[in-house]
Amino acid sequence: MPPIRDDFRRAQVAIAALFCFLGFQYVTWVSRLPRVKDELDLTATELGLLLMACGAGAAASFPLVAHLMKAMGAKRLAFASAGALLLFLPAFAAAPNYPAALVVVAADGVAVGCLNVAMNAQGAALEEMHERTAMAKMHATFSAGSLAAALLASLVQTATSRLAVHFAVAAVLLVAMLAVARTGLPAEDGFRQRPEKERRRWRLPSRLTLWMGCAMAFGTITEGAMNDWSTLYLEDVADAAPEVAPLGIAVVSVMMVVARLFADGWRTRWGDGPVVMLGSLLAGTGLAAAVLAGGVVPALLGFACVGLGVAAVTPCVYVAAAREGPDALSLVASMGTTGLLGGPAVIGFVAGAAGLAWGMGAVAASALLVSLCTTRIRWPALSNA
Repeated sequence: MPPIRDDFRRAQVAIAALFCFLGFQYVTWVSRLPRVKDELDLTATELGLLLMACGAGAAASFPLVAHLMKAMGAKRLAFASAGALLLFLPAFAAAPNYPAALVVVAADGVAVGCLNVAMNAQGAALEEMHERTAMAKMHATFSAGSLAAALLASLVQTATSRLAVHFAVAAVLLVAMLAVARTGLPAEDGFRQRPEKERRRWRLPSRLTLWMGCAMAFGTITEGAMNDWSTLYLEDVADAAPEVAPLGIAVVSVMMVVARLFADGWRTRWGDGPVVMLGSLLAGTGLAAAVLAGGVVPALLGFACVGLGVAAVTPCVYVAAAREGPDALSLVASMGTTGLLGGPAVIGFVAGAAGLAWGMGAVAASALLVSLCTTRIRWPALSNA
């Protein structure tokens, strides 16, 4: 028993390093967008399109990543895509003009899509191999990596504004994370052991896969919309003071990290399905009640319900999708990216037509739709704490 436990912990730390790597890499370059905007003389619209290029690249990676998962396996694909993400930083810093920056960022999005699927496949394989929950804590390390990158960006900019210096320091830390990941990733993830005929055959997505994709999309719409619209809602609808308005994002983020640290225990005790269903119901009803009540305090309480409620959605859906194979996992991940990319824009259209209160109501409805999708998903049962 002790060696098995040691193997589990070693692999858990290694996979968590990949999650931390991805969060750190993304926030490293996003945190320097104001500098890039000045250097390339971009408008706000051009900057928005630059961000969308990354999301579009990740969403468009679905056919490629499904093929690569079958050809390479999750472990090799994870390191290949992580290497590409390392090269992105100097390429982005050296981009001479806006079109070149768009191409580099779109390519980064493809690599993000590949690593996202590969590391979640590794996490799901670890849970299945040891029959223990671990995915939620791994997703928490993504948030930790994002926070660390933001702190590093702030620290480096006190000394120099040069992108090359910042990205060089970040690259050293990213290489260290990959070194940690190399020490314990499972050698096999199950995707390359399928019969050759099965690996080459392409099929239309099953109903189960589509339900999982919808759950992921609605979950990421909820998560992304809170990041993009909570501050504006507090200012324009709840009449919060300017110094209070940013607390919306902070409340959601802190609650998500805390919930993900405990969610694996909840999954073991109650199962993935009930955790996702009750969590999304909490998010939807809590946010809806906050919008109806109005005011700053109800809004912050509603945002806390969202952070707590949706924290386990993506980890649990990734585990369920991974069990259906690389095609299902890739499609579900792509739908999640699409929701994260397109959802906030849809909420913006609703807000523009009917007001931001109705926009937040649409976010609450999105969370409630996750609970509906949950009833159609076949959830894995993991018995050990």
